[in-house]
Amino acid sequence: MNFRFQNLLGAPYRGGNVVVTGDSVLLSPVGNRVSSTDLLRSQTLTLPFDSSSNISRLAASPDSTFLLAVDDAGRASFINLRRRAVLHRITFKSPATAVSFSPDGALIAVGVGKLIQIWRSPGFKKEFFSFELERTLPDCSAAVTSFDWTPDSEFLLASSKDLSVRLFPVKRLKRSTKPFIFVGHREPVVGAFFSTEKKTNRVFRVYSISRDGAIFTWNLADDPPPSPGTPEQGDSGKKRKDVEAGDIAEGEIPLNKRKWELVKKDFFMQAPARLTACDYHRELDMVVVAFSNGVFGLYQMPDFVCIHLLSISREKITTAVFNKLGNWLTFGCAKLGQLLVWEWRSESYILKQQGHYFDVNCVSYSPDSQMLATGADDNKVKVWTVSSGFCFVTFSEHTNAVTAVHFMANNHCLLSASLDGTVRAWDLFRYRNFRTFTTPSPRQFVALTSDHSGEVICAGTLDSFEIFVWSMKTGRLLDILSGHGGPVHGLVFAPTAAILASSSWDKTVRLWDVFEGKGAVETFPHTHDVLTVVYRPDGKQIASSTLNGQIHFWDPVDGILMHTIEGRRDIAGGRLMTDRRSAAKSSSGKYFTTLCYSADGSYILAGGSSKYVCMYDVAEQVLLRRFQITRNLSLDGVLDFLNSKKMTDAGPLDLIDDENSDVEEGIDGQTRDTLGFDLPGALPNRGRPVVRTKCLKIAPTGRSWAAATTEGVLMYSIDDSFVFDPTDLDMDVTPEAVDVALADGQHKRALLLSLRLNEDSLIKKCIFAVNPLDIPAVALSIPFKYLQRLIEAFADLLESCPHVEFILQWCQELCKTHGHLIQQNCRSLLPALRSLQKAITNMHQDLTDICSSNEYLLHYLCSAGTKI
Repeated sequence: MNFRFQNLLGAPYRGGNVVVTGDSVLLSPVGNRVSSTDLLRSQTLTLPFDSSSNISRLAASPDSTFLLAVDDAGRASFINLRRRAVLHRITFKSPATAVSFSPDGALIAVGVGKLIQIWRSPGFKKEFFSFELERTLPDCSAAVTSFDWTPDSEFLLASSKDLSVRLFPVKRLKRSTKPFIFVGHREPVVGAFFSTEKKTNRVFRVYSISRDGAIFTWNLADDPPPSPGTPEQGDSGKKRKDVEAGDIAEGEIPLNKRKWELVKKDFFMQAPARLTACDYHRELDMVVVAFSNGVFGLYQMPDFVCIHLLSISREKITTAVFNKLGNWLTFGCAKLGQLLVWEWRSESYILKQQGHYFDVNCVSYSPDSQMLATGADDNKVKVWTVSSGFCFVTFSEHTNAVTAVHFMANNHCLLSASLDGTVRAWDLFRYRNFRTFTTPSPRQFVALTSDHSGEVICAGTLDSFEIFVWSMKTGRLLDILSGHGGPVHGLVFAPTAAILASSSWDKTVRLWDVFEGKGAVETFPHTHDVLTVVYRPDGKQIASSTLNGQIHFWDPVDGILMHTIEGRRDIAGGRLMTDRRSAAKSSSGKYFTTLCYSADGSYILAGGSSKYVCMYDVAEQVLLRRFQITRNLSLDGVLDFLNSKKMTDAGPLDLIDDENSDVEEGIDGQTRDTLGFDLPGALPNRGRPVVRTKCLKIAPTGRSWAAATTEGVLMYSIDDSFVFDPTDLDMDVTPEAVDVALADGQHKRALLLSLRLNEDSLIKKCIFAVNPLDIPAVALSIPFKYLQRLIEAFADLLESCPHVEFILQWCQELCKTHGHLIQQNCRSLLPALRSLQKAITNMHQDLTDICSSNEYLLHYLCSAGTKI
């Protein structure tokens, strides 16, 4: 039960701005979470906190220690990036349109509507109210769009939708001074930036970029300020007389009091496209701009020399930023869920990821648990590496929504079924569609499975209520199984026999003997429509879910109902915006649409049109735990209770669309563009996605499970925190006793004590302390109840430590001494054994690649030596 959220796949980017911390860590908002991508290690993970709405703005401190994440409702989280923990929270009065840390990290500028607020940056100390408001600058007449700071953190440049840019002093002066205003643009200003001299780091130029594709260059027009003690002359001296004595620091005239002159106007010439994002690198003096037609440009300033002008898509680019060194450009497209990192010097991609931009319908683990396949409404099949979180291949041959995916037992072949009437087989070596299964007349497939030999492929249909059977080798249609009177939404082969189980909306589960051709062998009647069916891993039980919210457990051999779980109250939760009653009194969606047994068959996961995924104990028929898949209020179906304050005569206040502004970025823009309010049958909840779980799969290792949800594919894994059995402890079982036993050379006693404590670091320490010659004797003394924990430790060590031969010797001796016990209890040990198999397979593949590379290199050196 000790599963915790690990990662979010299927959506690397959903809108908002992205941030590059350090040189190689990319942070991007994904719904109400933040995804972190290490560009050097090629790994991505999702930070373990979530906001109550979609995150729209991110800002990282200059030392990459802190992150400020602000959602659509103005709720901000101050995060320690190294510990991945939320330190402080604050709610602004309205959504933030721009956020930026000062170069010294002491201040944070926040654009809250028309206001600019300067906050003191919190630290690690626990304070009653950690955020302290330093200044409020109410000079803008429209929303703020961006900020830029001078290197000394003394002045702030703010661009606004009121077609102007303002230069503010950050510190309070003795006499309030007005900002200098840069005017002249004809459309809202997207970004404004300071340019400095490379040697002195003195600000002498400002660039302002507007939505119509214009970039203005502003230079300081007055003479450089005199050094202290130098007589004042000319215009510079006149300006000094206008400045109060308290406003002068070391003879400097504040930047907002000096004269700025517009010296140049340049245009990117991309009309009718609009400029949507821009960034400036101060050391390189370069500007990157992105447009609504998918084009981006890189320009050398101030000469306005175009270095690159390329197109990455046909959709609007919603973010574009430099990394710290300026050699990588990061682009994001919210509508496509696309995230790109491009090295402009070598013109090569560092990162190229695109998620599903419609709902994910199905997921499937590979037999070794190293890959995860997903299918979605965008007609695409994607295969992800579980350890890195990256998608390494996308298949787009389907012409309609993909409804089912299934890995073959050989681990190198993937099947997918679609509403376009085809079942396709994909080769994961050559990345191609090598077999396509069709029917005499077009059908819509919604269920898919294959037998364990991989010779027979079966698919269930939505419209003809039939099951089609093909041969994998020839691609020929072998049989059509008829008998169901409703759509066939569930198909699964028995793990230990050639029996096919199918579930249908005709209120039955049927067992078919596919190979003998006898048709339906057994029929299990239900009182309501059956939504899905699954086999227990040992093949001795079938679970089916019905429309009345119950899970039925059947004995497939005797054909009797073993027991039933009532799940209506467990899955109930979440009220739609159109509901007139609370979630507890609502009757909609209270049923399970997807089921999945654990690897040992002891518990079952169930999900449906709800924000909850339920875990049940199969033997006791009790609810063990409920996982809430999201707390994102930007989705429909998350709130439980009605708010009478938002009820009007015209209906709920949330459904009244009185906004007069276009939605520029994020998931709301996606749904509005896709569904549109002027189309007949548009969603009554203003296009907000409804939270649901469409598919659940547990990894064959049993240590993780995946859920295809509205937000993407949520990955949960077992938390390896400190957990021990209190009944197995006494006064002598302590970490100190383990150290004493190791010092005395009592390796058997030390290992047993560490296993009783169940502390991972102590177990591994004791394993490495054993002499290789003593491994057989120590392995023989291990009790069976600690065998699973020891195998899990070996699987973890094989993935991280270099002592491969030593660990493999341990595994060999355990199999020799406890082979009969492992065989008798294979069901309970199956998750740990599969984890070990996964680690050994992965290590074998790595060693094979290294040996092949070394062999090629040796052949090359030998041939080169003979030539010399």
